[in-house]
Amino acid sequence: MKKIGVFTSGGDAPGMNACIRAIVRTAVYHGIEVYGIRRGYNGMIKGEISKLESYSVSNIIQKGGTILRSARSKDFMTKEGRKTAYEQLQKLGIEGLVAIGGDGTFTGANIFFEEYGLPTIGAPGTIDNDLYGTDYTIGYDTAVNTALDAIDKIRDTADSHDRVFFIEVMGRDSGYIAIPCAIGGGAEIVMIPETDTSIDYVVDTLRTGWSRSKTSFIVIVAEGDAEGSATEVANKVQEALPHMDARVTILGHVQRGGSPTAADRMLASQLGIACVEGLISGRQNEMAGIIDGKLTYTPFIDTITKDKPINPEFINMVNILSV
Repeated sequence: MKKIGVFTSGGDAPGMNACIRAIVRTAVYHGIEVYGIRRGYNGMIKGEISKLESYSVSNIIQKGGTILRSARSKDFMTKEGRKTAYEQLQKLGIEGLVAIGGDGTFTGANIFFEEYGLPTIGAPGTIDNDLYGTDYTIGYDTAVNTALDAIDKIRDTADSHDRVFFIEVMGRDSGYIAIPCAIGGGAEIVMIPETDTSIDYVVDTLRTGWSRSKTSFIVIVAEGDAEGSATEVANKVQEALPHMDARVTILGHVQRGGSPTAADRMLASQLGIACVEGLISGRQNEMAGIIDGKLTYTPFIDTITKDKPINPEFINMVNILSV
């Protein structure tokens, strides 16, 4: 393999730049030309592709976001769009790809491989940490620490004013961010898509807390919880507890930004190297990941179809520690 391309797609995540850096320098180390594809599959279709050198990725390991930019592409969902993308890669003689992203990115890569056979290795870049085939995804550790820092500050004002704060964190389909934020932030309640936490349970828990002379509470709500957003949950609870002094904080996209933690820089670097060396060794249509401290490769079809359940012990920890 003489030429490879690298791109980021879907939601950005802290550590993507560290991964890009590792991919470029690993390719250079092995004598392979590497091309950066800007704006994901959109840029692939439009030919926004340029050669990267070792110096091209200097001073980016500490930066959030992605220097290659990211985008979601409706055109790539069509056969015509994928054909155009393939032709753009063929013009430059690109023989393999490294895709940094989540399940949407890998779904596209899987279809692309089935149609054109272009080898692709994926690096899991998403703050949600919901990809099967790796214990941690790039950006997850930073997102949790960013959210936790905000929750600590909110706890201060909750205590000062005897208030109940409903704090919404990201997690459309997963409670992986919510759970460590609840445990690390000392929350009394956590609401995630994987479990059924009813409004009645929230109301009863708050009442019990007040009976024990608790005066402030933190409720962590993952954005994909069945009971709704943090605002909807707060409104429902307020109807049952009209005396409650409630506030809502939606952390939103602040969780995606910022300088990556040391853990995310290490993970991104390790997986970036693994992606390039996976291509060199003949691997294709797989995601590089770390399970129990060991490098693994998981077929895209497994990564995008299999669930990654949350350890139920963590959920129980929230209940025990909130007494």
